[in-house]
Amino acid sequence: MIMYIIVGVIAYAIGSINFSVIISRKMAGFDVREKGSGNAGTTNMLRVVGKKAAVITLLCDVLKGVIAVVIAYIISLVSKNTNAATLVQIAGIAVVIGHTFPIFFEFRGGKGVATALGVLLCINWKIGLLCLVFAVIIMAVTRMVSAGSCTAAILYPVLVLFGIQKDFFIVKEESYLIFSIILALIVVFNHRTNIKRILSGTENKLSFKK
Repeated sequence: MIMYIIVGVIAYAIGSINFSVIISRKMAGFDVREKGSGNAGTTNMLRVVGKKAAVITLLCDVLKGVIAVVIAYIISLVSKNTNAATLVQIAGIAVVIGHTFPIFFEFRGGKGVATALGVLLCINWKIGLLCLVFAVIIMAVTRMVSAGSCTAAILYPVLVLFGIQKDFFIVKEESYLIFSIILALIVVFNHRTNIKRILSGTENKLSFKK
């Protein structure tokens, strides 16, 4: 039991390293949460700091998910009486929660999309890429990042449910269904204000001309 708790704490701490805040302070001299939508994520970084800062933030946030899952898997290899799938799932959920509620940054973080993508790519790169491509298509059509993020999050458990799952780690594929639902719910919940704006027709849209 102690190893599961340790993995959860480590993953949460990794998720709590908010690169958008760190990078915006370094590159622009202000906290990204003080401008734009107030969200500490890639989209707001793009709007208020710039493309370079947004790309760096995106890559770092994805990497957080990858590192958390890899650490969990390594611990499962060296620790007796632990289940690799359970450790990976704990790490995946904890790192996204850490990104959303970072202990190092007043519990005001991002919405967890990029970090969740890192988790998906590490667990199953095929499903991760399918969700990513689907999200990009929805974003291109609607010009709304939130729409692409939410629909891709919902797609994840659907893909798992229908058996499109060949895990990199040797575990039963059905063990990831509940995990995928939880991860999807976290992402969708974090976009609750965006969903309200989408329904009211007031959601911010990206401009591809800039």
